[in-house]
Amino acid sequence: MTDHKAPQLPTHAQQGELPWRQSLTVRLRNYFLAGLLVTAPITITLFAAWWVIRYIDDAVTGWLPDSYNPSSYIPGFGIVILVAVLTLVGFLTANYLGHILVRWGERIVARLPVIRSVYSAIKQIFETVFSKQTESFREVVLVEYPRKEMWALGLVIAKTAQEIQNQAPAELFSVFIPTMSFTSGYLVFLQRKDMTTLDMTVEECLKMVISGGIVMPSAKMIKPNQI
Repeated sequence: MTDHKAPQLPTHAQQGELPWRQSLTVRLRNYFLAGLLVTAPITITLFAAWWVIRYIDDAVTGWLPDSYNPSSYIPGFGIVILVAVLTLVGFLTANYLGHILVRWGERIVARLPVIRSVYSAIKQIFETVFSKQTESFREVVLVEYPRKEMWALGLVIAKTAQEIQNQAPAELFSVFIPTMSFTSGYLVFLQRKDMTTLDMTVEECLKMVISGGIVMPSAKMIKPNQI
């Protein structure tokens, strides 16, 4: 007769060894993810800030003689110079002589075929964005784009230019639809009835778009009179 050996049951030490190892692995993984969650945003932010500082330092202090260039041991010195120069330019421009020089320079640029178009567009963009009275990029809306029943976030720029408005059956608004790269987007023209205004700030909108929907805006409290 063939002897059938009874299956050997794991000992108590063996029974507790696998769960203990699993719990240790899970805890180590959670600790690692927690550390990554804390350090990654700080590290990326510091790296981006350092890259910007070094880039400005190299660009600005490259105009200085080596004997007067302390950027190698004072990081951010280029930013200090840039801020000081921009402030000085703004101060001089605010004076009467500064206005004359600016107008004189713009007359020269206006005579250059290609450069005048680029300069005019960039100047208008900066004046619009930094103007305190402007309403551009202040309103976040939800629009159906690029087709029906597909929605996208948009930023209302302003009312559409008159030439486009004359060809439209109703009043149109220029709406900028940002993409995840933030440096690009789409310009569409919509009627007010085709967009829904959201109770969301521009910062919350951009965070949501750039993160691919991972960073969601905080929920707004609903007041009793809104129910």
